[in-house]
Amino acid sequence: MRAVARRNREQILLAAREIFADQGPDAPLDAVARRAGVGIATLYRRFPDRDELVKAVAFDVLTALARAAGECLRREPDPAEALRGFMHAALDLKVGSVMPALLGRIDIGRLLADLDGDAVEPVQEILARAQRDGLIRPDAALGDITFMIIRLTRPLPGGDFPHDAELAHRHLDIYLDGLRAAGARRPAAGLPGPVVDAEGFRRLRARVAGRAAAEGPGSAEAPDEA
Repeated sequence: MRAVARRNREQILLAAREIFADQGPDAPLDAVARRAGVGIATLYRRFPDRDELVKAVAFDVLTALARAAGECLRREPDPAEALRGFMHAALDLKVGSVMPALLGRIDIGRLLADLDGDAVEPVQEILARAQRDGLIRPDAALGDITFMIIRLTRPLPGGDFPHDAELAHRHLDIYLDGLRAAGARRPAAGLPGPVVDAEGFRRLRARVAGRAAAEGPGSAEAPDEA
């Protein structure tokens, strides 16, 4: 029973993270329960009210972020690959879309004080090692890592964009190439998919424009077709 309860809690937190990232912290909790595959009563047994769920999601995300940073530092001997692994893990956690959505509902100072670890120190150590080894350009700073993660984990405009997460990972690999020091070896593997060429971009843009037109006045102005 404890294993079932633990699994239910993990599924609720994951579902809430995804829904809060898309819809904000006021999203219907029954939608969270449905995505988690549990009943609403199970959700309320784990989290008596919305504020408790919001705080738990924020704590879970920051804890997982710190854990990912520590593991990449300890387990990956190549610091450039350690940095790459951490940044891709941070994308999967949706840090840049979840945390800004929750900031008005949590005491971030108290939350950080309650954490067992912080991602800042291990990521800074990874970056310093990569720069000492001549793998990452010497003028890169921690903010170049954290702010790019925030930018890439925010959903693309228009909503319901297909392959949004996969595109973010592709764009992160392009960015990581820009962080490499001059002459540093690039990974042998090419960029991951999906590839959005000009025709694919036009189709996606038309889809977004069509949705905006269907929503009527007040929606974003549709861009001209190329």
